[in-house]
Amino acid sequence: MTSGGIGRSVSAWVLGGMGALASGLAMANPEPNQLNMTKGVSEWSPYAMHMVALWVCVVIGVVVFGAMFIAMFRFRKSRGAVAEKWSHSTKLEVVWTVIPVIILIFLAHLATGGLVTFADTTGSEMTVKVTGYQWKWRYDYVDYKGKGVNQVGFMSKLEESSDRTRQLRSNLDPEKVQVDGYKTYLLDVDKPLVVPVGTKIRFVIIGGDVIHSWWVPALGWKMDAIPGIANTAWTKIKEPGVYRGQCAELCGQDHGFMPIVVKALPKAEFEQWLASQEDEAKAKAAPPAPPAAAPATPNAPAPAPQG
Repeated sequence: MTSGGIGRSVSAWVLGGMGALASGLAMANPEPNQLNMTKGVSEWSPYAMHMVALWVCVVIGVVVFGAMFIAMFRFRKSRGAVAEKWSHSTKLEVVWTVIPVIILIFLAHLATGGLVTFADTTGSEMTVKVTGYQWKWRYDYVDYKGKGVNQVGFMSKLEESSDRTRQLRSNLDPEKVQVDGYKTYLLDVDKPLVVPVGTKIRFVIIGGDVIHSWWVPALGWKMDAIPGIANTAWTKIKEPGVYRGQCAELCGQDHGFMPIVVKALPKAEFEQWLASQEDEAKAKAAPPAPPAAAPATPNAPAPAPQG
């Protein structure tokens, strides 16, 4: 399933035939000067639908501008062209009305199918609660494979080097904020959201103060985080990696400084990480051990009488 409402043949045609033309342009994370939409790494992605709509627009553009330029250059007055004497053609008007309507219905069908698909969270194997705050995110792991997760949750905010660099008159170079050679100025966090690959993950997204929007382009959708309303969506990531996003709703002074980082691990690695987090949470929640009682001091022998 690559996009709701698109059949296998259409998806294969788009991703195979057309997607090859842009294989070097669409990356897992958006890049500077990227021309095409991010392909995405999740089981559901709007990339296929996007490519269908793109090529529909290309064909329409070629037909319309082709007819326009032919009319302008081939039938111009300087070449002796004489305009026809008719006001309209009923058949032509029917054709250029019906064809666009059919195209719009087709695209609306694909888009509606996509909305229905990513909103259907049934069969999820994991639930993560995402809460937006000014200006950071909180992640709480609710359940995994039908079992509740024990008190695993944390705040995720802009990492320290980006935070120092962004300060007024810091005189620090944003170009030097990097992780493994990748420029991460304003794109990295202190604690990423860690998830497993090959797992249908349900996200429950709310706002803790004002409206935010949780958006990771590689996952194929964005969802508003609204106080008092729980919105849901899902993803099933196919490949391990680090996927970055941003808050996509103007939420206040530091809206531009609350990035999102999702770290996808193989299932075995994720389960080890989750177990370590649960153990750490249990250790913090355990009451402190009572202080050990001081050992009793044996009575000293009485001094011998002086003779």
